Amino acid sequence: MFEEPEWAEAAPVAASLGPVISRPLPAAASQNKGSKCRQLLATLRTLEAASLSQNPPSLPSSDSEEEEVERKKNCPKKASFASASAEVGKKRKKKCQKQGPPCSYSEEEVERKKTCHKQALLDSNSAEEEKRKRKCQKHAPLNPAQHLDDVDQRGPKAWKNSATNDPPKPSPESTSPKPPHTLSRKQWRNRQKNKRRHKNKFRSPEVPDQALAEAPTEKTEVPPVPRTESHEARAGALRARMAQRLDGARFRYLNEQLYSRPSSAAQRLFQEDPEAFLLYHRGFQSQVKKWPLQPVDRIAKDLRQRPASLVVADFGCGDCRLASSIRNPVHCFDLASLDPRVTVCDMAQVPLEDESVDVAVFCLSLMGTNIRDFLEEANRVLKPGGLLKVAEVSSRFEDVRTFLRAVTKLGFKVVSKDLTNSHFFLFDFQKTGPPQVGPKAQLSGLKLQPCLYKRR
Repeated sequence: MFEEPEWAEAAPVAASLGPVISRPLPAAASQNKGSKCRQLLATLRTLEAASLSQNPPSLPSSDSEEEEVERKKNCPKKASFASASAEVGKKRKKKCQKQGPPCSYSEEEVERKKTCHKQALLDSNSAEEEKRKRKCQKHAPLNPAQHLDDVDQRGPKAWKNSATNDPPKPSPESTSPKPPHTLSRKQWRNRQKNKRRHKNKFRSPEVPDQALAEAPTEKTEVPPVPRTESHEARAGALRARMAQRLDGARFRYLNEQLYSRPSSAAQRLFQEDPEAFLLYHRGFQSQVKKWPLQPVDRIAKDLRQRPASLVVADFGCGDCRLASSIRNPVHCFDLASLDPRVTVCDMAQVPLEDESVDVAVFCLSLMGTNIRDFLEEANRVLKPGGLLKVAEVSSRFEDVRTFLRAVTKLGFKVVSKDLTNSHFFLFDFQKTGPPQVGPKAQLSGLKLQPCLYKRR
């Protein structure tokens, strides 16, 4: 009888050996069931031992069917992994072919990177040197003209020379040549402008004259005569300015003397120095011209509306502007004469008869410390019912009411007053009779503030 366990053990061995063992083993086993099967098993064992000695790794470590199944399952996995890696390699090759150069770095690229690194170091060193030079220029400008001449020579030509001497190795990416200091065209122009301004700032004024003398042309020839004339004109303007300042100082001094002294002392001052009155009148007119309205013109306008037969006495007439503006007969009185129509006298004692005048005018002339004498003299020469017109600087009045009360005690009454103007006040009084108080009575309202001009 054929034993099944032995046949079962020999079956997988025969399958692994393949062409060595022939297919008709089951038929031979059926014919010779006993002895032949044993011989076959012996030969199989010898063949198996010989095959193991020749190719040990090709045979499986175990004859179990489970290990074969697992080996067959793992094989397709390994094959799929290899195919996937091959596909990835193909894709990488396609990408590298599209980009152009291979993915691995060549010797040329390594050299290019080294040159770029060296150029960057040179640029950084040159920037540090420029900063150091700027600091030296700020702290120690010993020879600015010479230094700036050297700097001006460095322009685009100097850059070209430096480029020819030490040419930077161009990178394959950028083919356009650039100067070592990468500046735009606008920045370079601005730098050159600043250098020229700085150079002209420290240049001596004799340099353009020498240049004109060395290379004269038809357009730039300047004769020395107009230059001397310009110096003379400047000197004349300086002298005129200094003279104007001196005249202003003298005017302020004379004005202070007129307001702080009686009229008799002022008359003696102008008699001793006749030019002083002319200087004072010139300064006075320059101050009054700045006013929006001059009080003389306002008084002349009022008198034109009255009969031309009225006799007018102008106390402190100056240049007789009032007499030239109206048709009335005018008596002009002042401390000095600027016009043939002026009568030089002290206004506290005018050469007129009593009650001989219809209108008495004090236009900015209540100066001095004896204002009461002026008003009493006007009361003396005015006819009964005569008109007294007073125009004075507004800053001189501390209290207008006290001034009006004091004037009424000297034989007048208030007819009208105009306090609207910003520079002067205008009052109209009418004579009522002789003064109501004695000469020793004190009238505090007649003490006005002096009109002093400040230095400008």
